[in-house]
Amino acid sequence: EVDRLWEALSDGGNVEQCGWLRDRWGLSWQIVPRRLAELMSDPDSQKVRRVTEAMLQMVKLDIAGLEAAARG
Repeated sequence: EVDRLWEALSDGGNVEQCGWLRDRWGLSWQIVPRRLAELMSDPDSQKVRRVTEAMLQMVKLDIAGLEAAARG
């Protein structure tokens, strides 16, 4: 669903970092997978740090990449 929303909203707009994009009418959106909230609420602070660092390097948030970062 992240891919479907990302493609639809970014068509004619501009993509930005950390899941943000601006649609063709200039409205800003952040497409955030539910899994990110789960990973960010983990009690392991090192895991959360790795996920955060990975997220900051992404444009469209990639669940597989976030999970890989969580695993270390």
